[in-house]
Amino acid sequence: MSALWSVGAGLLLLLLWVRHRGLEAVLVHHRWVFVCFFLLPLSILFDIYYQLRAWAVWRLHSAPRQHAQRVRHIQEQVREWKKEGSKRYMCTGRPGWLTVSLRVGKYKKTHKNIMINLMDVLEVDSERQVVRVEPLVSMGQLTAHLNPMGWTIPVVPELDDLTVGGLIMGTGIESSSHIYGLFQHTCVAYELVLADGSLVRCSPTENSDLFYAVPWSCGTLGFLVAAEIKMIPAKKYVKIHYKPVRGLQKICEKFTEESKKKENSFVEGLLYSLDEAVIMTGVLTDEAEQSKINRIGNYYKPWFFKHVEKYLKADRTGVEYIPSRHYYHRHTRSIFWELQDIIPFGNNPVFRYLFGWMVPPKISLLKLTQGEAIRKLYEQHHVVQDMLVPMKSLEKSIQTFHVDLNVYPIWLCPFILPNNPGMVHPKGNETELYVDIGAYGEPKSKQFEARASMRQMEKFVRSVHGFQMLYADCYMTREEFWDMFDGSLYHKLREQMNCKDAFPEVYDKICKAARH
Repeated sequence: MSALWSVGAGLLLLLLWVRHRGLEAVLVHHRWVFVCFFLLPLSILFDIYYQLRAWAVWRLHSAPRQHAQRVRHIQEQVREWKKEGSKRYMCTGRPGWLTVSLRVGKYKKTHKNIMINLMDVLEVDSERQVVRVEPLVSMGQLTAHLNPMGWTIPVVPELDDLTVGGLIMGTGIESSSHIYGLFQHTCVAYELVLADGSLVRCSPTENSDLFYAVPWSCGTLGFLVAAEIKMIPAKKYVKIHYKPVRGLQKICEKFTEESKKKENSFVEGLLYSLDEAVIMTGVLTDEAEQSKINRIGNYYKPWFFKHVEKYLKADRTGVEYIPSRHYYHRHTRSIFWELQDIIPFGNNPVFRYLFGWMVPPKISLLKLTQGEAIRKLYEQHHVVQDMLVPMKSLEKSIQTFHVDLNVYPIWLCPFILPNNPGMVHPKGNETELYVDIGAYGEPKSKQFEARASMRQMEKFVRSVHGFQMLYADCYMTREEFWDMFDGSLYHKLREQMNCKDAFPEVYDKICKAARH
């Protein structure tokens, strides 16, 4: 009883302090208070609900039976929109705050919302080595479903809450992408409800134009209702090598060298300053030296990027065996390194042992509760950007990031970009090695100004024939946007499938210059 009184007294004092300081002041200047006492427990409840739901669906085998009925409901909504005169654009009815993107689309308020409740794994076909899933299946959900069956997918983008639909309509990448390409390149078929309410399946051999146009289209060609993704056999561990490298030229040379080696299952780099990095290579294996196993995903373990930094500070190489699922989601607990700005003491051993099991807070809940003051603060003094550039431009790109942003750590992730039709492909006629440069945090560059600095970055990326991930803030004009991306197939299909009255153009959906 005395413990309950203590908790009650503590909460009362907290509420009195919040009242004294003012809620907005607490949310802006002491956000960790709100996150620790409210968002973390709420995030746990969210996870419990979705895990129980996924378990019940799996036990009852209800997903395949209900899928057809749910798709028919989507078709009915689209046909109803047509009967109403097609007066407004359509979009998914999923609230903007539920997406992992930090951007909250205001178009949801003016467009016709089509409710899409598709969040289940439909079929695991071991013979074809393909898994068929609905678009709202998350990476955490999918790996939890496949790994016990001995399977995984070739590209498992980092964060647990990233969805299949978002990774197809936007894009996704992982440290295995130097072998398999982007997430879209591991998909073998899509099923969509089009602007006329029809259901179509597309693949490289069936409605191939649509298949290649869907990635990066951000839901402006139709509503994704299912996807088929390649599977590969899962192994128990990733044997990971840590190698500190100093000197920008040496970093770029070593990273490029390792990225070209197909014997590396995984390649990743963390750049801690302009001339200091740790390059990691990994190999899938079922055997491990027991003394070198590191279950990095356990709640009490140090955040991964901090763990990696120890090899740099000690100036030594290292080898560890990380359980595969822990490796796939190694940056989840710290949301890469974003959580250190929200909970500054989050990597403290005391916090990890006592409260680490609740981390991370849901990105969707952070968005829902951020308020206008925090949103503007983040917009002007914080960057979350992924720029995809040719590997041959890596050194010049890092120097540009340093001058314009000066944000560290920087994430380096190589990927192979095939010369397929669609919005994103190499400049030449052959497959080319690219790299994702991820900058997440508060810029330290003295001349940083959000709009001007990002427009400068976007100009540079266009000049080297690179691409900007579309989840992030984009400041390009329409002409600049279509200079970066190849819109030929996309615009042809929008014309052919009567999308112009049904969905906004992708530029109008994601670019700041177009959104109001």
